[in-house]
Amino acid sequence: MVSTAARRLADAADTHRRIIWALLMRELATRYGRDNLGFLWVIAEPMIFAGAVSVLWSVIRAPYEHGIRVVPFIITGYLPLILLRQTVGFSVGVVRVNQALLYHRQITPLHLFVARFSIEALGISLAYIVIVLGLNLLGLMSLPKNLLLLYGGWFLLAWMSFGIALITGALGQIFEFVERFVQVITYVLIPVSGAFYMAAWLPPKFRAGVLTIPFIHCFEMMRAGFFGEFIPAYYNPLYPAAWASGLTLAGLLLVQFVRGRVEVE
Repeated sequence: MVSTAARRLADAADTHRRIIWALLMRELATRYGRDNLGFLWVIAEPMIFAGAVSVLWSVIRAPYEHGIRVVPFIITGYLPLILLRQTVGFSVGVVRVNQALLYHRQITPLHLFVARFSIEALGISLAYIVIVLGLNLLGLMSLPKNLLLLYGGWFLLAWMSFGIALITGALGQIFEFVERFVQVITYVLIPVSGAFYMAAWLPPKFRAGVLTIPFIHCFEMMRAGFFGEFIPAYYNPLYPAAWASGLTLAGLLLVQFVRGRVEVE
């Protein structure tokens, strides 16, 4: 009996994997076409954005910011910011533009969200690795000091981004104005996310308030993992994990509601 249940669970997992993989390939072909670089553009786009911002900051700012080299500081902040903004921004409208696929009973709105999120998250993650290794070879950036802490911060930020993407994507299917609202929110995230500053740079009376923003803890973790004990960092992994759990649960409930609306229509 146990083996039968395990077999059914494995078959279900394999079915979901194949559905998400097919949707992922379809998304890439639809967005970039079949006759060009395809998935490489998913990696190249964030590299271009991060490179342009790094060059701009290196021109207008001093070589060091609070004792940290500007280029590594911008790379370790801007790429996670791209992860947050793009995974959330591209989630809006994902059900609407792929609604015809939901006539296949095995495909659900959650599959659509997971496929699109996977494209963005994987592409930006690979771009991060390529940029760090490239700048390290050029002598412009050292390798991370604590990979576990860096990966932990990146995972928590991606988890929160997924939860927010589910919520905004589901609400975007219900209310059309949400798409414009999300664009505003993603711009607001630029100054408050922690991408371009650290909590240690703030006066203590402001630091406590800033640390109520869950994203800050993820950026602080990643920077601590990258630069090591050279910089003071303030973070509590349990805080963003709690936020990510709540956001994901709320998002899953909203996605189920959207599924019912799509099936009725």
